[in-house]
This record gives sequence, C-alpha cells and structure tokens, in this order.
Amino acid sequence: MKNNFKDILKGKVVIVGIGNILRGDDAFGPVFIEKIKEHIDAICIDAGNAPENYVGKIAKLKPDTILIVDAVHLDLKPGEYEILGKNDINKSGFTTHTLSPVMFIEYLEKEIDANIYILGIQPKNTSFGEEISGNVAETLKELSELIIESISGKQEYAGQKNN
Repeated sequence: MKNNFKDILKGKVVIVGIGNILRGDDAFGPVFIEKIKEHIDAICIDAGNAPENYVGKIAKLKPDTILIVDAVHLDLKPGEYEILGKNDINKSGFTTHTLSPVMFIEYLEKEIDANIYILGIQPKNTSFGEEISGNVAETLKELSELIIESISGKQEYAGQKNN
C-alpha cells in the first residue's frame, strides 16, 4: 500500500504521531506531525509516548479517518514503511512503546466509529540520545510530501507552497 494515501485519508482526518523524540528513529511520529501540521487540512496530534491520553480528545473530534504514525518493527529495511490495519500489526511486529498501537486502536474503536490505519516505519536505531537515522529521515521527507499532497491537493516541498 505504498502510495495509497488519497484512497484512505477521506472525510475528517486526524493524524496521530506516536514516539519519543529522545530515542532516535522512535521520534518519527512526533517529528512527522511537526513537519505536516501547518500544511494540511487535517487535525494533527503529537501524542508523544502516551497516546492513550488522547483517546477522549480524538473521540470528541469525531473523525472519519485516523492515521497513526509510529515506528514499528516490520522486518523491513530501515526507513521502509507500510500502511497497516489493526490486524496487520499483530502479524508484522511490535512497536517501540509499552502501549501497543493495537491497544490504542481498541480504545479508539470503543469510543468512535472511524477507519483507523497505522503508518508503520521500520526504525534503525531507537537508542536514547540518538538522532533520526539517514534512511528514516529520507522517508520522513518523502512521506511528509505524500501526505501533504494527498490531503491538501497541493504539492509542497521543503516547506514552500506551490500554488
């Protein structure tokens, strides 16, 4: 499902970035939110490493679609990604957090009827005090551009709008 964002990001969209900015590639979710939030017509939430604290807020927003962005061990090369459903994550790997995305999705499903997807990024290094690795940083740029184009209908590169 590499470039399927236009097909899945429909209606009122909430994008939730999960991760710890102090742990290398685990920072992908929060950094992704920071990169796209000013450029798209969607609600962007940096949930850090405590996404369960945002279930109520997300439910009040009544989105049609929720995209969770997180570093997930997918047995892929660092920086590669997949769009997953809740059942896919059980088969594919585990997250870098104590609360799994599956549990987070289950909490959301109890509160709201929305299409929920996980944009899982294969991390290279999630050690404390590390920077985002090169491959993951490249993917961050690529995915930011794809999401911005998919949701806004405009193409924006390097933070500049092409109107």
